[in-house]
Amino acid sequence: MKIAFIGLGNMGGGMAANLVKAGNEVRAFDLSEAAVAAAKDHGCSVFPSAAEACEGVDAVVTMLPNGAIVKAVYTADVIGTAPAGAVLLDCSTIDVATAREVISLAETAGYDMVDAPVSGGIAAANAGTLTFMVGGTESAFKRAEPILNAMGKAVIHAGDAGNGQAAKICNNMLLAIHMIGTCEAFQMAQKLGLDPQTFFDISSVSSGQNWSMTSYCPVPGVGPTTPADNNYQGGFASALMLKDLKLAMEAAQASGATTPLGRHAQELYEAFAKDNGGLDFSGIIKTL
Repeated sequence: MKIAFIGLGNMGGGMAANLVKAGNEVRAFDLSEAAVAAAKDHGCSVFPSAAEACEGVDAVVTMLPNGAIVKAVYTADVIGTAPAGAVLLDCSTIDVATAREVISLAETAGYDMVDAPVSGGIAAANAGTLTFMVGGTESAFKRAEPILNAMGKAVIHAGDAGNGQAAKICNNMLLAIHMIGTCEAFQMAQKLGLDPQTFFDISSVSSGQNWSMTSYCPVPGVGPTTPADNNYQGGFASALMLKDLKLAMEAAQASGATTPLGRHAQELYEAFAKDNGGLDFSGIIKTL
């Protein structure tokens, strides 16, 4: 399959490489020369513009920073340039309203399109073990599914257009809340005289067990290897968690949802990310 891939950053670079490994011809574009050079090293053909990358393809995959850029790229470079039969997949994490607007524009122009944000981080992008939450029609999902399978371990149809984004921001709001709670519990346990490993051994098999505890422990030297063991470098940057929390709070306001813990989590990550935006989101334990 001939696939255009637009957006070769920390996540997109690994995703494009995995499409090449799966036997696809990948036509890549990014504004960063370093990202383009890395994509070329991984077997992608590279192009000087997004529009040129989209010429003659069967599919277009985008992984971009925000909704405004997604809308600009699709309206200027993808819709009307990619062949009418191409399927379009936006894997960016953006606001639900823009995701639905762009998919509507694509469908009006005769394209199948899905929003397919990811969970899993840079390591999963490189390993091809991402989880994709997909919004769009059943027919668009069926066309997108084999492309997504080449980049992930799980591809789940969340429903209509924009529902992939809805699932992503709800999931990450919950992730932020239970990471903060896990950090608070470890800090309090330690101040009460409990050894962190002992508390982990107890809580990880008790009712307080959660993913932030057992798979992504924020305490160095406890549980499996995580960014905490690397001074909170790598992993999922706090600035990106803050971005997702802001999207979640915008969606909550628009939908009338009541999310006091989500809003407080946003406030805590806003304060932490001011000086620590590049640190992993589990580094918020340093503030307690």
